[in-house]
Amino acid sequence: MITQTTRRRRLVSGGAAVLATALALSGCGRSEESPDAAPQASTSVDTGPATGEITVWAMGTEGENLPQLTKEFEQANPGVKVKITPIPWDAAHNKFTTAITAKSTPDAAMVGTTWMGEFADLGALDPTPSGIDTSGFFEGANETTKVGDTNYGVPWYVETRLVYYRKDLAAKAGITTPPTDWDGLKAMARAMQDKAGAQYGINLQPGGTGSWQTVMPFSWSAGAAITGEDQKEFTFDTPEMQEGLKYYQSFFTDKLAGTDLPPNQTEAQFVSGKVPMFISGPWMAGSIAKLGGEKIKPNIGVFQLPKNKTATSFVGGSNFVVFKDSKNKDSAWKLVKWLSDAKTQASWFKLSTDLPAVKSAWEDPSIASDPLLPVFGKQLEDAKAPPAIVNWEQVATAFDAEVEKMVKAGQSPADTAKAIQTKATAIGTGG
Repeated sequence: MITQTTRRRRLVSGGAAVLATALALSGCGRSEESPDAAPQASTSVDTGPATGEITVWAMGTEGENLPQLTKEFEQANPGVKVKITPIPWDAAHNKFTTAITAKSTPDAAMVGTTWMGEFADLGALDPTPSGIDTSGFFEGANETTKVGDTNYGVPWYVETRLVYYRKDLAAKAGITTPPTDWDGLKAMARAMQDKAGAQYGINLQPGGTGSWQTVMPFSWSAGAAITGEDQKEFTFDTPEMQEGLKYYQSFFTDKLAGTDLPPNQTEAQFVSGKVPMFISGPWMAGSIAKLGGEKIKPNIGVFQLPKNKTATSFVGGSNFVVFKDSKNKDSAWKLVKWLSDAKTQASWFKLSTDLPAVKSAWEDPSIASDPLLPVFGKQLEDAKAPPAIVNWEQVATAFDAEVEKMVKAGQSPADTAKAIQTKATAIGTGG
């Protein structure tokens, strides 16, 4: 079971605060290329050994743990030296945009999925070479590397969201099989209150920062999309979007979820039974187990998000990219290719508990034998991320604010969808 308790540390990372400055300094976009020209990928990655020095930036605990992994790459390629610089998450976006403007980027780096559109628009990323096989990745994760029709880098690790529930309290509520549809989830939340004594049946975020990550899966499952296929216009104001918003709001209007719960106490509320259900990612299992001890472990259950038209969840994580200004591009791509190998990804999981982006790595016993992780793997087969557009972080902030109005002030789903659309259109997709 996952034991890391601080994993919600911006797995989907943003930080568009300095975007306007970066764009102004760079001339807004690819100044040396026609904006309509398709980027040319590097040549195919050959089978020869990597050589020279590869400079790499990585954030958080990944930056601290990665040197242990790359020792194996150096042993397999005696002529190469991988130099890794750990970067604090809070400083990372500014450091990247400054380096891009100054053309002083590392050779390769871990990059948050929501930075991909911005960095590609600045002309900073090298397109994925034809020698990198992307067919083995989870589709939703691979889509996070795509800007327009071009892939930049590879998914490195992934996470998705499931419904957590107290198995013992579910049994007390008469629930022996987790629900699979929207009606079933609501019925289970109600039974948790009426029969298992919970204050609220489920803990859902009442708007505010990051709430879009829980709300959008319901709208995706109802058939909504954030943009049109060309990613040039937003499509928030649709019946499908409203359907997802209406369902989400109904948990609060029906008093199955509350706006009065203290923030950042999800684990404690779960362990106490006060709120025995919530939606979150894989890191929460270890956090709950640490708080609740051995007694709570067998009672931690998870199930996939319930189905409307689909049963779509959110996919987050980080990608690995090579920068166009890399001084050792060929070897950098060889490192990225090695990081994408199933055996390497399984080794990385054991070091970091980061879930593999390569499907076949989930067959490793360290993952396959876990009581919860395989369910996350199943959910990753139907999981989405927002399109890689430059201004997504600003749009997400507007989305979160309107959801809060809907949940706390009773704004209608129709007016919420319209307000999100109006704000998003005013912000634009960027580029």
